[in-house]
Amino acid sequence: MTDTLHIGDYAYSSWSLRGWLLYHRFDIPCRIAVVDFNRAESVAAQLALPPARTVPCAELSGGGLAWDSLALAEELACRRPEAGLWPTDPVRRATARSLAAEMHAGFATLRTLCPMNLRLAYAGVPVPAPLAADLARIEEIWSFALAQSGGPWLCGEYCVADAFFAPVAARIAGYGLPVGETAARYVARHLSDPAFRRFRAMGLVRGETLARYAQEHATTQWPGPAPEAAQAVDRGSSVNDICPYSGAPVAHFLGFRGRTWGFCNAFCRDKTLADPTAWPAFAALVAAAR
Repeated sequence: MTDTLHIGDYAYSSWSLRGWLLYHRFDIPCRIAVVDFNRAESVAAQLALPPARTVPCAELSGGGLAWDSLALAEELACRRPEAGLWPTDPVRRATARSLAAEMHAGFATLRTLCPMNLRLAYAGVPVPAPLAADLARIEEIWSFALAQSGGPWLCGEYCVADAFFAPVAARIAGYGLPVGETAARYVARHLSDPAFRRFRAMGLVRGETLARYAQEHATTQWPGPAPEAAQAVDRGSSVNDICPYSGAPVAHFLGFRGRTWGFCNAFCRDKTLADPTAWPAFAALVAAAR
């Protein structure tokens, strides 16, 4: 059996990004169930898993329900010690736990003024004093952790603290917020991370655009790596007969690097179209067909 992870809209749910990364960045199998933020029915009602009211929420295969992202991180670390969610070094582990806890409880101004929106990026965003204070604190603790560990992630190897700060990196990048060189490099590392890119790719193609998340700022291009070009095609003789993700027969097609590739459904095709090289299964298929 595998866990079932309930998340919200990929493009907008920063807390869901944390939970999703806890599974996918540490190779922990799970089934994904998506709650629709655009339905009149509440998140709690859609979940139907009392007392859970928000996402992410995980139905754990060994029994139990984790309806808080920090609780989920700790429970996965206990149940899957081989996954390495926390650093093994006790000094770095103490730092990582402090970072994750502070992120979990703080930075209210950043959350309020800059809601995560992976479909848009903004330019010329004003930075009032409370937001500047949040950014200064983020830079302080990031710099401390990176100096202690030597990087490349906050505590050396990727850990829970990095998963928790991925939405912060998305906000700093998406709103063009001013940070120093060390923080900017750390933000860029998140934007280039294939797991983050896969989550964003799904956010670009799944669900509706929710106007309530839009801000009255000038828009600009997303500052992360530009995806390699690909095109949806109506039909064709594809290199592969089965979908690289599901193993089901292909019915939808994509043009990439001069060849046609098949997928079992439109979502599999479209998430690949959004960022082809972010998907290991597709990349392996392309490499094997050379």
